[in-house]
Amino acid sequence: MIRLTEILHRSVNLRQRRFEMLPLRGPGSPFTEPHARNPSDSLPPAELADLISSMSVIGLLTPILAEEITVGGKAPTIRLVAGERRLRAMRWGAVNRPDNPHFEALPAVVCPGPLSEEERHMWRFVENFAREPLKPGEQAAALLYQRCAILVGKLLKAGRPVSQEVYAIPDPAERFLALEKIRGTDSSCAAPWSEVLDRLGLQLNERKAGELVRAFRALPRDLTEEMDEAAVRLNTRIKFAELRNGRAQAAAGIWAALKSSKRLHLLPTAVNVGLEEPELGPEEIITEAEERQDAANAGRRAKLTRVPTQTEDQTEVEEGDDAPSALAADAVAEGATQLDHPMKPAATPAEAAPDPAPADPAPSRPAVEPNTIRAALDGVRGLLAEVRAGKEIARYDRGSLRLALRELGAHLDDAVDGATDHDALTEGSEAA
Repeated sequence: MIRLTEILHRSVNLRQRRFEMLPLRGPGSPFTEPHARNPSDSLPPAELADLISSMSVIGLLTPILAEEITVGGKAPTIRLVAGERRLRAMRWGAVNRPDNPHFEALPAVVCPGPLSEEERHMWRFVENFAREPLKPGEQAAALLYQRCAILVGKLLKAGRPVSQEVYAIPDPAERFLALEKIRGTDSSCAAPWSEVLDRLGLQLNERKAGELVRAFRALPRDLTEEMDEAAVRLNTRIKFAELRNGRAQAAAGIWAALKSSKRLHLLPTAVNVGLEEPELGPEEIITEAEERQDAANAGRRAKLTRVPTQTEDQTEVEEGDDAPSALAADAVAEGATQLDHPMKPAATPAEAAPDPAPADPAPSRPAVEPNTIRAALDGVRGLLAEVRAGKEIARYDRGSLRLALRELGAHLDDAVDGATDHDALTEGSEAA
């Protein structure tokens, strides 16, 4: 973030920013213009209500960003740059809760304007990046805006003028292509990804940046925004763009059908089917994707409910894949019967009715409460049900689950080892 804030200091206008408490209505209140992150189209009312509730208790902690516009001899006006969601929540509170002091004025960081498109986009980018992860489409647009800014600076320094028509191009990909035409073959004016990423201070490699931008340039903007809202992964977008490049009608049909039926979880599989089997139409592709998904889910269910052999358990431990082992152990505990000791020979017909198993040894530590065990099993079963239904576990949640299951697996292994040692001691005393 230290390096990100350096962006704000490269602009003369942004360096003059100041903190103010703005009125929420009347002269001096900020006005808004539509931009890429329009909360009225994407934010659920419940989320805005939560923000209003928080503001009513502690106030607005993160100021909005705004620019001061002066035209002729008229009084300056304030235009919002970033924070429309916070502004809408504050306006609602000012109208509906006028007695609450937290809704009397709007905290804002204001700088002289008008700002250039690059300055506005980069200010939003820095503010949003500090507050929440950007979606792939937003990140690609921000990377392109920064690359355009670098390219413009180098062109002007080299004495190559940039027309107002180029500055007015709203789409960052189209603007970059127009700037590249002005640059021509002059390598001294190039804006390589390494320089873009260095100026932004992002921990992102050049290959990933290129993939983000290629997917952004290959897809229509409205489709990119829809994929952002649906949390479609970058790898799926790249493959979808490949399918769309060769079979645009099939790609459009797949997207429309899955979106209307709210089955976008099938998109990765459907795209793979479309690329592998070009003779299939959209409906046939979706049917095949459903069959593949069902088969994959059935395979996972079989793996989770099957009792693994000792060799398979050892292989899983050596490979470091503890999560499936832990989940399988829960399934075994739920539905499997007592297993034979691995070192004992197979039972003979005469031993078909064995003696009752000896009682478990008295625990050396207090036992876990049964309610805790039942709650944990219910949680795991609920998670499995959602995964089997096609839902995906977020990356950070996957990491947390692996850590928890790895530690739990170690405790379960210790318990098994302890029980085995007790059996060995018992057998030894009986032999004696």
